[in-house]
Amino acid sequence: MLDIKFVRENKDKVKENIKKKFQDKKLPLVDQVIELDSEKRKLQQEGDDLRQKRNEISNSIGILMKEKKVEEANKKKEEVVKINELLMDIEKRENELAVSLKEKMMMIPNMIADDVPIGEDDSKNIDEKHFGDPIIPDYEIPYHADIMSQFNGLDKEAAGRISGNGFYYLMGDIARLHSAVLAYARDFMIDKGFTYCIPPFMIHGAAVDGVMSFEEKENMMYKIEGEDLYLIGTSEHSMIAKFKDQILKESDLPITMTSYSPCFRKEVGSHGIEERGVYRIHQFEKQEMVVICKKEDSDKWYEKMWNYSVELFRTLDIPVRKLVCCSGDLADLKYRSCDIEAWSPRQQKYFEVCSCSNLTDAQARRLGIRYKGENGEKEFAHTLNNTVIAPPRMLIAFLENNLQKDGSVLIPKVLQPYMGGLEKIEVKR
Repeated sequence: MLDIKFVRENKDKVKENIKKKFQDKKLPLVDQVIELDSEKRKLQQEGDDLRQKRNEISNSIGILMKEKKVEEANKKKEEVVKINELLMDIEKRENELAVSLKEKMMMIPNMIADDVPIGEDDSKNIDEKHFGDPIIPDYEIPYHADIMSQFNGLDKEAAGRISGNGFYYLMGDIARLHSAVLAYARDFMIDKGFTYCIPPFMIHGAAVDGVMSFEEKENMMYKIEGEDLYLIGTSEHSMIAKFKDQILKESDLPITMTSYSPCFRKEVGSHGIEERGVYRIHQFEKQEMVVICKKEDSDKWYEKMWNYSVELFRTLDIPVRKLVCCSGDLADLKYRSCDIEAWSPRQQKYFEVCSCSNLTDAQARRLGIRYKGENGEKEFAHTLNNTVIAPPRMLIAFLENNLQKDGSVLIPKVLQPYMGGLEKIEVKR
């Protein structure tokens, strides 16, 4: 959410930013919030003037009573009653305007970075940098669901019977591999100085509204019927909301956390749920990294965070690339974002495995997360998030890049301690 003062003083910039995100339908919101804010500030001034007048009259009542001017004092008391009635009406209208103003402000997208490429959708994202040489083996790489099935590791049919499409059973070595990469990712981030966390997997609606746009909420979140609780779509939701309405010590910043959680997503939209495999599903597990920092440090942390993703995947012998997200592919709260994509030998192309985002103060402003600066003034913190690892999707890249001609899958050295010392897993005959 933007600062209303910034919107007032930079109306044209805010509108241009909306156009860059190809959300022209939101352009009227800018004039609407400025008008609502003007009316609200006018009412505030009227209220302040009336309170000052009430105080002056109240002081005079005491003087009149001392002077035994009871009749005149009673008239003044009647004036106070009328002022109180006016104030009640003004305060009610102020509250109504504040609610409407906040609702519309939360629909206006965050300002994007000046160097974000302009494009309508993800087809305009920029392939910026590659890490590791993509390998195309001289033998066939089966579809990932078939690789998992060779190890008796995937059962979507049974999951479909008891849960529906978009769910799965992982079994045996594949399930163990799933847990191993999560444990390795956890320790990888702990070694980078991040604090390990396991957050609540359900949060209140106010927390959801603080961390994401209304549209994302509608398309992603599962709501618990009859309760003000939502299943989280990523642990970032819980981890950022942990600091709702808090004033942090500047000396405690940056706060760096790596959090584990299951993730639940409706996945409403054009992409849909994958029928056969585990690329796009309703339920998965993830290790996340989250940073809360001072505003002057967020660009530096953004660079660090996506580089951690590259480093992690390279230790697992998976080639990756950095894809810079264009303006139309940025969610409303994002200032800048990039995807780390893994190489798929079977498809001979890259696919997304991590998403790193700097949201500047957009989430913090919605949630009231502030810190005291050196001058003693309170400032809104900046928040960032990035995927560390999100199996089972990342297992697709892992299995394809480590699959051998005989059907076995090599286990990289860094992962072997988490797999009981196994150097490879063998096909189940």
